[in-house]
Amino acid sequence: MTSRVTLISPAMNRSLREARFDDGCPLDASGTARARSAAHTLQVADRVLVSPSLRCGETASALGLDATRAPELAGLDVGRWRGRTLDEVGAAEPDVLARWLTDPGAAPHGGESVRALCARVADWLEALRENDGRTLAVVEPEIVRAVVIRVFDAPEAAFWRLDVPPLTATELSGRAGRWNLRLGQALGQPATGD
Repeated sequence: MTSRVTLISPAMNRSLREARFDDGCPLDASGTARARSAAHTLQVADRVLVSPSLRCGETASALGLDATRAPELAGLDVGRWRGRTLDEVGAAEPDVLARWLTDPGAAPHGGESVRALCARVADWLEALRENDGRTLAVVEPEIVRAVVIRVFDAPEAAFWRLDVPPLTATELSGRAGRWNLRLGQALGQPATGD
């Protein structure tokens, strides 16, 4: 049995453009237009999931997807930093931010640690491996990062070294207890294989 998973990062919005911790703002006009133009490029899936954030929901809609909301695919909970920019947090709490960016077990904002997020995503990935067929999920960039960490059994400290551009696809295929990974296919571009 082979399970195939395509993870789509959300289209552009103000929070992504400003390096702001997600504050629930909608997609901007260019993000919506780009997602709509990529709608025809997606392969048919047996399951379509979406992170519970507004930007992922709007991306899924713009892509023409009828997606099921998946709370286990929620983005990293940054607690009291929600809505603030990385620069704002860095100026107000430089030592705390530095610890958070270097210690995967730290959650000084009162939310979730990178370690906890990676464990949550690993559990989801493990359960998904039992599903034959294709899954498509529109997810926050940090979910994609956590998947890459899990697939490569990389140290969690590498989490922040992974860039996930807006509206890109990360593809996985799994069988016999292991996953293979194809990174960063821009939506709207022809796939290089199945």
